[in-house]
Amino acid sequence: MKKNAIIIIVISIITILIVGIIGFILYKTIIDKIAEINNIEEFGERQEENTNSNKQESNTNSNKIEDNVTNEKNPVATIEIQNYGTIKVELYKDQAPNTVTNFIRLANRGFYNNLTFHRVIKDFMIQGGDPKGDGTGGSTLKDIKDGGDSSEYSIKGEFSKNGYKNNKIKFERGVIAMARADYSVIGLEEEGYNSASSQFFIMHKDNSNLNGLYAGFGKVIDGLEVVDKIADVKISADDINGDRPENPPLIKSITVETYGADYGEPETLKPFDYNEWFMKNYQQ
Repeated sequence: MKKNAIIIIVISIITILIVGIIGFILYKTIIDKIAEINNIEEFGERQEENTNSNKQESNTNSNKIEDNVTNEKNPVATIEIQNYGTIKVELYKDQAPNTVTNFIRLANRGFYNNLTFHRVIKDFMIQGGDPKGDGTGGSTLKDIKDGGDSSEYSIKGEFSKNGYKNNKIKFERGVIAMARADYSVIGLEEEGYNSASSQFFIMHKDNSNLNGLYAGFGKVIDGLEVVDKIADVKISADDINGDRPENPPLIKSITVETYGADYGEPETLKPFDYNEWFMKNYQQ
């Protein structure tokens, strides 16, 4: 009886040991598996983070590249005004391609050198680019092409009222645009749409009334304080229009950095001749 009890005790101890060993092995296996799963999930999270990070970095680099390309496509004009300072203007060729080409052509051939800002209206705009200095002049074919004659020309008005839909520029402070004739007071509205050649203006303040009616083609990126100084010039007391400066600010030069791009010559039109139209319609 005593011997049987000892055997039972020994078997029980062995059974407990075996169960303990098996339990330890199962425990270790489960712990290792959990750790493996955690490592996989953590690795996956790291991979996802790295992928997202790479995507973000890729997008950032892509934006930088696109920005660089955009900057390369947009020429920059430098306007030097004697005793006032320098204005830099980014030109938007995608909005008004022929207008930009015309301005670049005139500027880089020296047309604007020593002309003036002949018309200034504070809180509205400053206007220049007239070789006559009184608002009646413009450029000729010889100003934009070798072998050109002295015939005046004009360019198509790249704005929505004239049927051109690609120009989305709003007339905000600092926007540069082409000046043009306005015959609407005698019922000839469309005749003025395609009359721009060399005269341009820079907005001193926002004016949404001009949206879609004039060809904006760029915006000041440096030198708005110079625009402000010009807008503050003293206006001639004997000027009936109240916009001719007593001492018109002198444009020493306008040059355009094209970053190696060749913009060629602008497409030109024969301008509307008001005198010819008047003689034809009213001469007896």
